[in-house]
Amino acid sequence: MSKIPKEYMIAIDAVVKASIKIMKVYNESFDVEIKGDGSPLTIADLESSKIIEAALQETQIPITGEETKKGDYEIRKTWNKSWCVDPLDGTKEFVNRNGEFAVNIALIEKQTPTFGLIASPVSEQILFGDKDLGVFTFSFDDADKPSNWKKIKAKESPNRPIGIVYSRSHSSGPMDEFIEELKAKYGEPAFVKKGSSLKFFDLALGKADVYPRFAPTMEWDIASGQAILNALGGEVIHAETKKPLIYNKENLKNPSFIASTKAILNNTDA
Repeated sequence: MSKIPKEYMIAIDAVVKASIKIMKVYNESFDVEIKGDGSPLTIADLESSKIIEAALQETQIPITGEETKKGDYEIRKTWNKSWCVDPLDGTKEFVNRNGEFAVNIALIEKQTPTFGLIASPVSEQILFGDKDLGVFTFSFDDADKPSNWKKIKAKESPNRPIGIVYSRSHSSGPMDEFIEELKAKYGEPAFVKKGSSLKFFDLALGKADVYPRFAPTMEWDIASGQAILNALGGEVIHAETKKPLIYNKENLKNPSFIASTKAILNNTDA
């Protein structure tokens, strides 16, 4: 394996330490606040954010994150590189104690995610993706041992039946319409309902083929997943324009999107 860049190893160490803190809170009682946008906030979100932000300061790359103070766009638009961080993706799932939450860190270069990490605090597994190095999975125990990481190779053919992974917390009319279109093309699909960016584990590991999202998300929710999927030959595109999603925008909200694996893209005429 090629040498892992120092900033990547710093990010990996940060998600492990943040995950340990998250699980400490998870296994105790905690309060839940409601933010202005209606989403929940816990001490785990804040403590994880502090750990990650402190660690990434060493890289001297600016940060945009869910619980990080947002820089003015006039400054942000001059950034060639930036970190995009969700210190606790799936806070609703965390509060519901169903284990389906994650920690996300992505590196954005010229509005494109080129590197991504998704960590599962519960299973202590990390999904790593880089456009040049490829995609790997490894345990927290092996986080500092790249020689022990398992490289993932993208599947060439979709599942039969086709696998659709979608959010546990959100559903919509457009989602139902999209699913009907897939049914017409591929037959009756298999469904996997899952919270947070853990859906990208299913896509990367070939357990699912497509992730449609028509409910609101923010850049830090999927930047890491897009970097990983891109590194496997997949894509995350705007549901209407069909163009890849871009990041470090003035408005940090994402449009509706479709995340597809290489297997689906190879079988568009199925």
